[in-house]
Amino acid sequence: MTEAAASVTTAVSGAPVVLHAHGYEAAIASVGASLRSLTHEGRDLVVPFAADEVRPHFRGATLAPWPNRVVDGVHRFGGAERQLALTEPDRGHALHGLLAWADWAVIEADETAVTLAATIPAQTGYPWWVEVSTTYRLGPDGLTQTVRATNRSESAAPWGTGPHPYLVAGPAALDAWTLELPADTVLEVTPDRLAPVGVASVSVDADRFDFRAPRVLGAVEIDHAFTDLVRDAGGHATVTLTDPSGTGVAMTWDSGCAWVQIHTADRPEAPQSPAHRAGLAVEPMTCAPDAFNDDAYDFATGVIALAPGESHEVGWTVSAR
Repeated sequence: MTEAAASVTTAVSGAPVVLHAHGYEAAIASVGASLRSLTHEGRDLVVPFAADEVRPHFRGATLAPWPNRVVDGVHRFGGAERQLALTEPDRGHALHGLLAWADWAVIEADETAVTLAATIPAQTGYPWWVEVSTTYRLGPDGLTQTVRATNRSESAAPWGTGPHPYLVAGPAALDAWTLELPADTVLEVTPDRLAPVGVASVSVDADRFDFRAPRVLGAVEIDHAFTDLVRDAGGHATVTLTDPSGTGVAMTWDSGCAWVQIHTADRPEAPQSPAHRAGLAVEPMTCAPDAFNDDAYDFATGVIALAPGESHEVGWTVSAR
């Protein structure tokens, strides 16, 4: 139910909604349609932030109409060059879309589910109107989020989406967690700006990238996208984190997300930052970084050309293990 629904004052992170079901509690903030916290039987499954706190960076945000980066903020979708605002100034890129700091409207909410909606208006760099809605729903298998987009423009719009949770396996430090990442291929990037270079087998640097067999993370630093995901018979891929105590967390998605970004949350201001390696970012993505420049790459980026009037929907689930 909506917290303090009659209150005139809005929390710093936007309208708060808390869901309860099956031992789970999920707190959603309207700014960025963000997952503010998720617990199971009182145990954190994601790195939380407070309702009266400006969301730290992109923690828990819904990313649209692109996840990850557009290099230099320039894209050539449909043959026309367009310049987006540079929202990652240190690296000079357009980062994580246009809705991460928008205040989404709460359309419907009860104790187990909430739907929020926002509209991307046509603008410099992205001249398309796209309506976006997202639903968070608790079930026996955890918290499922779906994102749906509809193009209300007269030409095809480039589209991509994904979430940005930082998963928490248990009480031990991230370095002690065991990661299972069923990905055969990693996107190599430049070390300074994280601009895509090309794809390679995870064996190119197995200590850093090959977690197809579960093993302890250790001190590795990862901020890379992975693809060629190994899936089950139903087409689902699952990333699993396990704490030495035996607790864990998993994130699962279907073929709608061909990519996943993994980030060990290394902060440049470390070790002073409490966010430094506090959780593992696991970000299923419908497309690769810089996918709006699909023609520039010799691999399938997965960018979606959303036709006029067309809708696209995708989802993922976070569950306790």
